[in-house]
Amino acid sequence: MNYRHAYHAGNHADVFKHLTLARMLALLARKEQPFAYLDSHAGLGLYDLKGDQATRTGEWLEGVGRLWDAPDAPALAADYLSVLRAMNRDGQLRYYPGSPELARRLTRPQDRVLLNEKHPEDGRLLKDNMKYDPRVAVHLGEGWHVPRALLPVSEKRGLLLIDPPFEQPDEFKRCAVAMKEAIARMRQTVTAIWYPIKDQRLTRFYQDLVSSGAPKLLRVELYVHPLGTPQSLNGSGLVIANPPWGLEEELKQLMPWLAKRLGQSQGGWQMDWLIAE
Repeated sequence: MNYRHAYHAGNHADVFKHLTLARMLALLARKEQPFAYLDSHAGLGLYDLKGDQATRTGEWLEGVGRLWDAPDAPALAADYLSVLRAMNRDGQLRYYPGSPELARRLTRPQDRVLLNEKHPEDGRLLKDNMKYDPRVAVHLGEGWHVPRALLPVSEKRGLLLIDPPFEQPDEFKRCAVAMKEAIARMRQTVTAIWYPIKDQRLTRFYQDLVSSGAPKLLRVELYVHPLGTPQSLNGSGLVIANPPWGLEEELKQLMPWLAKRLGQSQGGWQMDWLIAE
């Protein structure tokens, strides 16, 4: 496994994924009962945008760099932006939260954060980054084993993020299998899969997801280039089983702003139900 997310931290796909994650966490927190956040491919948890890897690509400039001083940020982006500001108190954007750090900061004392990272060095750094929070447990294993290893959780409510590197051609299939396992182990789990969009050949992936057994399945996609633009990450998507109540309406407000802010040659978005309630 060669993928290192530090090269891509804070890019348009991260912003879309993390802003949606922040809203899911906020909606789950409306109920007093605790929940567990699970992350199958967690990465480092924290990223230095001025570090060697991030500066080699500069992808964050076309992502979080476009939101940092945005004067038109909607209220629904406040939780996400508040974490960024808390990590960059001097007003200069340098540090970026991965999904583990975002979840750690946006969950409550009664909630748990269960993280998994397979890459040996990244796993060691993740453990170091999370060691001061007793609510966080870090596992160093195969991400695809997380649904059957950690579900069901004792909290009775769970949010699982599946966000693999997509280095291997079978990872779309493995995502669908992981969602099916998560739903089988704990039917009410909110299960979100992030995926890259480079072309339009995702029909089989969507079909596999429909066969996952999820009670309901929301699909939302953000585009920064027209579909079919060669040699480019044209956008990214999230499919969310059991989305928290209210998420669809919130995304209807957030996605037009994100498409406008993050669009490069052409911004756009779409949202629909692969499995309706």
